[in-house]
Amino acid sequence: MTKFDVLTVGNAIVDIIARCDDAFIAENGIIKGAMNLIDAERAELLYSHMGPALEASGGSAGNTAAGVANFGGRAAYFGKVANDQLGQIFAHDIRAQGVHFPTTPLQTFPPTARSMIFVTEDGERSMNTYLGACVELGPEDVAADVVADSKVTYFEGYLWDPPRAKDAIRECARIAHENGREVAMTLSDSFCVHRYRDEFLDLMRSGTVDIVFSNKAEALALYETEDFEDAISQIAKDCKLAAVTMSGEGSIILKGGERTPVDAIEIEELVDTTGAGDLYAAGFLFGYTQGRSLADCGKLGSLAAGIVIQQIGPRPMLSLKSAAKEAGLI
Repeated sequence: MTKFDVLTVGNAIVDIIARCDDAFIAENGIIKGAMNLIDAERAELLYSHMGPALEASGGSAGNTAAGVANFGGRAAYFGKVANDQLGQIFAHDIRAQGVHFPTTPLQTFPPTARSMIFVTEDGERSMNTYLGACVELGPEDVAADVVADSKVTYFEGYLWDPPRAKDAIRECARIAHENGREVAMTLSDSFCVHRYRDEFLDLMRSGTVDIVFSNKAEALALYETEDFEDAISQIAKDCKLAAVTMSGEGSIILKGGERTPVDAIEIEELVDTTGAGDLYAAGFLFGYTQGRSLADCGKLGSLAAGIVIQQIGPRPMLSLKSAAKEAGLI
């Protein structure tokens, strides 16, 4: 019996979310639908242009950990914040979700990371992220006992941007595999894939990573193809298990020669796609660590993603555990 079902590792970020129109995106030189890394000066400029905003603890892997806990799973999280106001908000929020968060905060500059997320009328989100304290995450922040006692350690591809985080991830993978555990990653963003394509493929092909989460655009970018069938055939060969999401078309789970298609859930209104992939991973990994079938894992992922895109913000405001029970999934 392990202490944790899922340990996630990622950039600890406070999201600042505001609605805007496409004209605002164009006027401010924002790349729509992508995660854009920005410096402190750009962060201040965009913040000054924002309308009324919602502040919420986020970060891709943090959202996944919170989602696992919301389902009733046992979750832990590694991520670096500073000992400042936003850092205290982040730590309070993730612990209040029931997630074990042992990472020691940074006492000096740089400040806690923040991401200004602009949500357009079509529900698409454009993220502008100042990494701040995130870049200080390193091997010294790896609590070996937590990794060894987690069924799956999951990390976000975004961690390949701050260089020391790579060493932390490789250390996590070493400890996990030495203890008979599994390692999962999300490709995070097609722009991220373009930056680190060769390294991501090496992580998969070397066996450093066992489980891969991707959306359709990321899978196409990973194999530099416009043929989706070609992309999923290749990803099935390069890792033990993959889950590829396709927005409203659902997802497909790939294990060896086995393919498991999963439908998206019906929604009333698309409000904000922030966190959709993060919550899909949360539902999938919750099911996976409970020993559920791959079809059920995918259905739990679709449920969580479908719920979060009907609200503003990346962490569901209602109980995923209750929703899963109502849907007959747990």
